[in-house]
Amino acid sequence: MIIKRLTVGPIQTNCYLIGDERTGQGAIIDPGGDAADILNAVRELGLDIVYVIDTHAHFDHTLANADVLAETDAELIIHRDEAQLLAQGGGAAIFGMSLTSSPPADLYLDEGDTITVGDIRLQVLHTPGHTPGSISLYNAEEGVLFDGDLLFCQGIGRTDLPGGDYHTIMRSLDRIFDLPEETVVYSGHGPETTIGDEKIGNPFV
Repeated sequence: MIIKRLTVGPIQTNCYLIGDERTGQGAIIDPGGDAADILNAVRELGLDIVYVIDTHAHFDHTLANADVLAETDAELIIHRDEAQLLAQGGGAAIFGMSLTSSPPADLYLDEGDTITVGDIRLQVLHTPGHTPGSISLYNAEEGVLFDGDLLFCQGIGRTDLPGGDYHTIMRSLDRIFDLPEETVVYSGHGPETTIGDEKIGNPFV
């Protein structure tokens, strides 16, 4: 699996490009800004983007949705519980920002769905707490998890914004801690980590 991380947008969000080497199909996870940089990276990797996937609908993960979708044939997918937040601009108004809302999703995800990108299969885990419809994407073959703003290296996602809930995010963390300890976690902010390292060293859990 091809995995490329770009740090984009006003809050330095991690956007991930993933690609299947055999078919050339790819997906963009959390295009949080700087659409030109994302699209340039797509061209450099030679990927045919089939999906844009938002792990949740906060604006710093969706800011470049419209521009990226306009330049690809991709479909936008997100958990159905994020549809309203996506339509409302992803909470940008709370931070005094006025942004163009993302287009609505083409497909809505549920717990247990599988996203197929070429030969890559991403299992959809509903991991709420940061937002009601936050998801994580797990690929068992490569041992990787794209978890949005659930778990960070030495941190966890905020629960003080509308729709956040501390007890809910802790249950979601318990769930992903059942994954193999060597699972590499690609988070929405900061460096990558592993499940095992965060079980031992994360001060919040």
